Amino acid sequence: MTTVSEPRPSAYLISRARLIEAPADRIFEVLATPALHSVIDGSGTVKGEQPNGPKRLALGARFGMDMSMGASYKILNRVTEFEEGRRIARRHFSSHVWRYTLEPRGNATLVTEQWDARAVPFKLVLRLTGFTRRHPESIEKTLAKLDEHVTSQ
Repeated sequence: MTTVSEPRPSAYLISRARLIEAPADRIFEVLATPALHSVIDGSGTVKGEQPNGPKRLALGARFGMDMSMGASYKILNRVTEFEEGRRIARRHFSSHVWRYTLEPRGNATLVTEQWDARAVPFKLVLRLTGFTRRHPESIEKTLAKLDEHVTSQ
């Protein structure tokens, strides 16, 4: 499928979209299932879900992920936006938001993933550590892996 780049109003709002030949409900189910986040992660940092978390996400749900970026660590996320089949977003301690929106297009779905760090108080650190440079490619890889996962089932 084609990956579409959207204009970036800020270096701290990175957005990419991809048309996936699958219904929105199938795609949303993957996004709402923490156990599948490591399967679709394009950054290579998400290693798996932590035990005792929810099997499926909902507004306000808290869930932990095992991560690795040079060193292993754990991160606790909270679902901050949730519209069944259409939108899901999460954030953790640093205030940046990972958001997915789904727009049905006939038998396909336009999936947009955003990394929104406009509310982060230490934005300069994100830029100096390379997050603003790495995230566009990571998001594109995530959307490609999501596409492969939902269309190969």
